[in-house]
Amino acid sequence: MTDRGNFAVLACAPTRRQLIAGTAAVFVSSIIGSVSARAGTEEKISHTAECIHQETLFKASRKRVYGALTDDKQFDKVMRLSAAMQSGMALGNSPTAISREVGGPFTLYGGHILGRHIELVPNERIVQAWRVATWSPGVYSIAKFELLEQGSDTKLVFDHAGFPFGQAQHLAEGWKSNYWEPLAKFLA
Repeated sequence: MTDRGNFAVLACAPTRRQLIAGTAAVFVSSIIGSVSARAGTEEKISHTAECIHQETLFKASRKRVYGALTDDKQFDKVMRLSAAMQSGMALGNSPTAISREVGGPFTLYGGHILGRHIELVPNERIVQAWRVATWSPGVYSIAKFELLEQGSDTKLVFDHAGFPFGQAQHLAEGWKSNYWEPLAKFLA
């Protein structure tokens, strides 16, 4: 785990169930290994994965935070405060568009970020199939935003998994500089 304040990049450790299943798979494969070899099927299973877990506190209600993340006009203002936009980074020219429906699409940062909403629980949770436009076609990750009430503030617990291997540090820094920091400025 790489810790940067309340931001962490984790090497996702296998669960107990995954360890038991993996041990059983190794045992079974050693018994029937010769049968699989003759079948000519190639199979690979990765036992390592990266994921991002970040937590941050916003001086705003859950309703305001949820609105800023799900309303295209509000998120467009957040985006304009981001490091990517401040640096003059060349992004596409697609307008910010965020559906408010489960299954609906979103397009952010000029089309550089896109995906679909998997789950929307107003003022509580957003789960997205999320991708960078430069990733291979059909490659999506899962981004989960959990909004927890902390008095008059909101604690955002964020988990991101399923992205291409080797992207964790870059993505973790991007979430901080292009989402959390500008969102805090917008909500202030």
